[in-house]
Amino acid sequence: MKIHKFVSLVTSLFFFLYVFPCSAQLTIILDQIPQNTPDNSEIFVAGNFQEWNPGSTDYQFEMNAGGLYEISINTSAALLEFKFTRGSWETVEGNESGGFLPDRTFQYNGEAQTIHLEILSWEDLGGTNPGMGTAAPNVSILNEAFYIPQLNRDRRIWLYLPPNYETSNKEYPVLYMHDGQNLFDANTSFAGEWEIDETLNQLFEEGDYGCIVVGIDNGGANRLDEYSPWLNPDYGGGQGDEYINFIINNLKPYIDQNYRSKTEPEFTGIMGSSMGGLISLYAGTAYPEVFGRIGSFSPAYWFADEIYDHASDSNHPDPIKIYSIAGEQEGAGVVEDVMDMDDALIGSGLKTEELKTLFHADGQHSEWYWRREFAEAYKWLFEEVEEEINMHFDEIEDSKPKVSYNSINRFIEIRKAGLKLNGNEILHIFDYNGRLLYSSKLISSEFMVKMKFPQLAVFALLTENGLYKGKIVQN
Repeated sequence: MKIHKFVSLVTSLFFFLYVFPCSAQLTIILDQIPQNTPDNSEIFVAGNFQEWNPGSTDYQFEMNAGGLYEISINTSAALLEFKFTRGSWETVEGNESGGFLPDRTFQYNGEAQTIHLEILSWEDLGGTNPGMGTAAPNVSILNEAFYIPQLNRDRRIWLYLPPNYETSNKEYPVLYMHDGQNLFDANTSFAGEWEIDETLNQLFEEGDYGCIVVGIDNGGANRLDEYSPWLNPDYGGGQGDEYINFIINNLKPYIDQNYRSKTEPEFTGIMGSSMGGLISLYAGTAYPEVFGRIGSFSPAYWFADEIYDHASDSNHPDPIKIYSIAGEQEGAGVVEDVMDMDDALIGSGLKTEELKTLFHADGQHSEWYWRREFAEAYKWLFEEVEEEINMHFDEIEDSKPKVSYNSINRFIEIRKAGLKLNGNEILHIFDYNGRLLYSSKLISSEFMVKMKFPQLAVFALLTENGLYKGKIVQN
């Protein structure tokens, strides 16, 4: 009898050890947390050992006797992958600049041990070089927590204004873009920024009319939900219409009320990449009375097959322009998906000239690719936007300063007695139909112009002393 009990006990112990492996205890102590961590913050660890729940109370740090955050974890995992949060993915830890930090990894040997770590920053609070680190001066944060009533969430909104916004009374087209973290600032980007501000500033120097860009941060863990109006059984979705209605009914009215925007659909664009490409295409085809210019970069149409039927059934009472790109290095299906979408759009009645689709042999699913292609997409989408000028050209008399154009050496010279140029002047040149030919800040009273002007042209020179206008003299 005793032998049978002993055998039974050994068998049970064997079963417990091998069917239910032992887990040892790993202790994590945070030697340092960011100085801007709010008082009384709760800190959590989320990882592959607890289904990546960012706010599980079972994985919340406690304050130890030394005043440091400490947690002990029982796990049998060999390779631990994890991150620290303050309770949500919106408050996840970041790198030293406040930007994206890849998952932490730790090779665990299964024995009880203690490791000491530091948290460098929180993404929502910035780091040692927080926010705006690489953004141009004409980029600002419109609101750190713009309320989304349709989803009961807050979201950071970025704002880019053209270089001459403060010195003109012009109205500008507006481009709404998703994944705002990746547009202007390398410090907040996931894997490099699009450099929207640098690109548009350079185009402006070359004579572009200018454009307002509104960047909307993605919702982190809610990104897939918000960027598709349809559910994907494996990845989520289903909140895309609420997100777009937030842009239409809350964000766009705010921009139109507080900034000099062109409000018509032909001057209102929406653009994004991957899931942002999908939701942009949806927005333009579901609400053509709002969005008339759509940019869809490397779109994730695979996420929701319903997008094709939606596009096929869409109506376009007004002209629309859709610019799509995909890279041949992005993996199977992306190029084919874009081609299928073009077929669906043409089947809905779109004209071929309303679509521009490009495939690139070196294109990858990456910010560097989208950054490279942004300028051409922007120019094609908004190429019809021209300078509006309130001048009666037949009434203009030759006035000083005198602006002359040397067609041989291709430079413009500005002369006026007593006129001091300090580099802040802006020169606009128009033909007699009012079409903008050239626009640039002056560097000196004589500078190169890489174009030829028509025989009859006029100028508008904006200086600190006022606006001068007159005819251009051809030398």
